[in-house]
Amino acid sequence: MIFCIEDDPSIRELILYTLQVHNMDCEGFSCGKDFLEALKTRKPDLIVLDLMLPDLDGMRLLRLLRSDPNSSTIPILIASAKGSEFDKVIGLDEGADDYIVKPFGMMELVSRIKALLRRSIKSKEEGLKCGSLKLEEKSRTVFIEGKKLELSKKEFDLLYFLMRHVNQVITREQILEKIWGYSYEGETRTVDVHIGMLRNKLENHKNYIKTVRGIGYKLEKAE
Repeated sequence: MIFCIEDDPSIRELILYTLQVHNMDCEGFSCGKDFLEALKTRKPDLIVLDLMLPDLDGMRLLRLLRSDPNSSTIPILIASAKGSEFDKVIGLDEGADDYIVKPFGMMELVSRIKALLRRSIKSKEEGLKCGSLKLEEKSRTVFIEGKKLELSKKEFDLLYFLMRHVNQVITREQILEKIWGYSYEGETRTVDVHIGMLRNKLENHKNYIKTVRGIGYKLEKAE
């Protein structure tokens, strides 16, 4: 199932018609509120997201999706008239998987959607890997050198977030927002405590999680 959030009815109907012609199940929404309501009971395989929505800024909606573990892995394709390099960079940095600028051809849209769906299926089948560490999203299991690790929900979500951004520095504030779902002013001890517990679970491989002094953490293969 593909969800399309687009406030322009002519564009939305054209996208939905094109997807249906290509045998893709799809549903359209004219605003962020209706989309979020549908998301409570259904999880799409991919989201086509316009940025200029009447009720909820598309970029804010993107951040909400990526901060919720239930939607953080859904492929998101931004389809927007905002076509500057800056807009594209911001969208991709905030978690979009692809960005297409209006006006665009329907065949190009279908091609990009198919590519994202193939990538998503492959990722779920193979899991995420970093050195001897392997995470299987579907079963929510983690292995290190073939040994299964027993992690709490928050520990798994934290490790998953780090493994989605291997070799990238993630700030404590970003981790709080993504894993706990809120911005936390001042004290970030919560993150440090959970990082410490996660390192203990990794035992001899705890050095996979590097501390970036004054900023946060990053996951990388230990030498």
